[in-house]
Amino acid sequence: MIWITDLDALHSHYGTPKAPALRKVSTRLVPAYRDWIAQSRFCILSTIGPEGTDGSPRGDRDPVVAIADDETLLLPDWNGNQRIDSLRNIVRDGRVSLIFLVPGSTTCIRVNGTARLTADRDLCARFEREGQHPRTVVVIRVGEVYSQCARALQRSDLWTAGDCSAGLPSAGRMLEDATRGDIDGAAYDADRATRAHLGWW
Repeated sequence: MIWITDLDALHSHYGTPKAPALRKVSTRLVPAYRDWIAQSRFCILSTIGPEGTDGSPRGDRDPVVAIADDETLLLPDWNGNQRIDSLRNIVRDGRVSLIFLVPGSTTCIRVNGTARLTADRDLCARFEREGQHPRTVVVIRVGEVYSQCARALQRSDLWTAGDCSAGLPSAGRMLEDATRGDIDGAAYDADRATRAHLGWW
């Protein structure tokens, strides 16, 4: 195996980006980027901390983030598994990246920036759902935002291949394998079928 270990070697394998690939980057939410993100109900939040990196899916039935202004996004943290990996990272290292997806679109939007965490009651109350509030809100300062090349979503046929979930291992089976049988996967799956949809805010 020959590893690529320096930038000169890396650049020798790739061409020069064309002007649109470079000029699409904005330091703020121009109207088109703002409108696109406002339609997204799902994103991947990437963070970094002393233990390494973390990628966390975030979703909502409404837009996944609220746009406070052309440089600020608000991401409510709803009820989850209490691991708070991303939140721990943000408290210690504010660098974040997000990829926003919209079903059916082969475009995705990338945001790189910095984030801070708040439990401000008024801000959390802004996201009320069925009487519930998020415990915290991630306040993201946009450093750069741009649309991503469509080829990855086109190659994967992500939105048009249909339901490909048949035959996938269940969450319970994965948990049973990861714990070497200490947790009963079938029992976990049976409980998860109802628990996952109760009080999910």
